[in-house]
Amino acid sequence: MKIEKATPKLGAIITGIDLNTASEQDWKQVYQAFLDHLVIVVREQNFTIPQFLDTARHFGRLVPHRVQRTRHPDYPELTQMGVGTKKPDGKVDQAVFARGQGWHTDGPWEVRGVAKATQLYGLELPSVGGDTWFANMYEAYDALSAPMKQRLEGVEAEYVYGGRDKLGIDLLAPDDRNAPPVRWPVIRTHPETKRKSLYFNPYHFLNFVDMAESEGDALAEELKGLMILPDAEYHHEWQVKDFVIWDNRCSNHAAAGGYPLHERRIHWRATMLE
Repeated sequence: MKIEKATPKLGAIITGIDLNTASEQDWKQVYQAFLDHLVIVVREQNFTIPQFLDTARHFGRLVPHRVQRTRHPDYPELTQMGVGTKKPDGKVDQAVFARGQGWHTDGPWEVRGVAKATQLYGLELPSVGGDTWFANMYEAYDALSAPMKQRLEGVEAEYVYGGRDKLGIDLLAPDDRNAPPVRWPVIRTHPETKRKSLYFNPYHFLNFVDMAESEGDALAEELKGLMILPDAEYHHEWQVKDFVIWDNRCSNHAAAGGYPLHERRIHWRATMLE
């Protein structure tokens, strides 16, 4: 097994290992790389669906995503990304196609537990575009000014699926649409590494707790400009059979888009809680 940095501050590329036959010692190294680099890419993996889900269990508690319509009919813990992007009339369903665009971290709205990790497996890729971008939130915190760090200590934000504008809320089953907001501190300490990170998701953001709306709106806009550092990004260019997993507790990501709507971009996805 070979582990190489993808960029100086984020991401690692792992080659020379089959995760289906990895030893306990191999898994310790892979998991440590996950903690150290926030995003890991394991090349040339060959998974059946049960094998893909078994891999997920090495990282956390596997749960079905709240969006039921993209779950695999026989394996509810498996989300089929890129499936069902067309409406019956043949037009693109933007609620599905645009899902994941814009910087965010997965699951701040998760009422079942801490959203720990997300993994994807590349099955079919478009001829151009379709990259996934990642950003290091440890670095974002470290780059904050001392006054801003002090200002943010103790500040909590509330999140719901779809955020203020209820984007994609129609993807949820009716009984899931009114889940209560979930609170998270804006300065978050990682439970395993003990490092502090900036934790903010404008995509699912609702408000800051006990803060006037005008002040909160201004702070949210300011954080948008502070959360992504160009020298702490990793832009992943997908290859078929790439297995990618990232730590939602200390990273943000975005679907770059930029591929032809008539071409297929198919991934398996799994979500893990602590």
